[in-house]
Amino acid sequence: MDRHTEPHRSAIYATTLVAFLAIAGIAVVDPILPAIGTAIGVTAWQVELLFTAYIAVMAVGMIPATLASGRFGFKPVLVTGVSVVGLAAIAASFSDDIVQLSVLRGVWGLGNAMFFATAMVVLVNLANDREWVVGLFETALGLGFAVGPLIGGLLGQVSWRLPFFVCGMFMVLALLVAARKLREPTHRQPPVRLGQILTTYRRPAFLILCVVTAAYNFVFFVVLGYTPLFLGLDVVPLGLAFTGWGLGLAAGILLIGHRLAHRIGAVQTVGVALVGLLACMLLFATSTGTAETLVVLVVAGLCMGLANANLTDLALGLGSTDRRVATGVFNLVRWGAAAPAPILAGKLAEHGLALPFWVGAGVLAAGLLVYLTCAHLMAAGYGERLRWSRWNRAARQAEHEPVGEAY
Repeated sequence: MDRHTEPHRSAIYATTLVAFLAIAGIAVVDPILPAIGTAIGVTAWQVELLFTAYIAVMAVGMIPATLASGRFGFKPVLVTGVSVVGLAAIAASFSDDIVQLSVLRGVWGLGNAMFFATAMVVLVNLANDREWVVGLFETALGLGFAVGPLIGGLLGQVSWRLPFFVCGMFMVLALLVAARKLREPTHRQPPVRLGQILTTYRRPAFLILCVVTAAYNFVFFVVLGYTPLFLGLDVVPLGLAFTGWGLGLAAGILLIGHRLAHRIGAVQTVGVALVGLLACMLLFATSTGTAETLVVLVVAGLCMGLANANLTDLALGLGSTDRRVATGVFNLVRWGAAAPAPILAGKLAEHGLALPFWVGAGVLAAGLLVYLTCAHLMAAGYGERLRWSRWNRAARQAEHEPVGEAY
């Protein structure tokens, strides 16, 4: 489809810019984690509270944010979320202890929940081409993860407080863009009911997707939250290391993820990503030097990009027909499973530096086992066929089930 036929391009690009700034704000913290721990005198698991508090509140806030968007509209909820993030980030730059920082990161997570519960739905409803707009959104996330660590590393060399403050300024910019450019979808939708949310989890294909995504996102935040401490680099080199990871993530989303899905299907592309990421976790756990770990970090980013490029599309295709509900319930699982990963990694590291990666590999292996056993359900619901279906009787039977069941 010609992108020039999109009637709401300016609103779509504005929403994507806000998404980029929001993710850059998450990733900006990565390279300054060791510096924060040193400056305020806390242990590894206490530093990881900055991630866990943020992700846990973000996960819990997804459902109220989804319900609020149905009652008040997308734009008010999204703009409020961006405002909350900006205020929390600026306040965090003046904090003196880990409790204050963790509370403010939790508030930050609530603001991001309000944003992420609405942004994707706004984009999908404004665009004619769903695949293009999902790819655009996921690319913005990948680039945010790439640029955020670089900014955090450069600013963190001056002070660990500066990246928080600059992130707050980013969100002020995002607020101006959102208030001026964002617009509600043309068709006003009825309020979301809690029953719709609970019913979505009863769809077998969607439930399998959630289990696989939970294992994947747990590992995602083991890598994102613990690897900065594991590498033991100074602030700027650490920022550059995670910029490399973010570029790998963006390449997986923008250059490879959807192209591979067109060739072998979205479900099988996720399988390729899980196998590759599992290999990376084993390599992290057995790494013998910094250079090897850095190479694995970039490859892990690439594998994560392949997964991210397709998981959102699968959630929209297999979940509720109401995209607000599909996005909200999927993000609840996505972020809820990620919440314990950073703090658990910090505690495990007290018993062995490689132990968080071994545990992450075990969790991902369990998710991969569920995927291999039940991928045929996702593929049938999404209208795809598995390459190995000729050897899988269940897959052949699933192909004859009504596709409408998953939608």
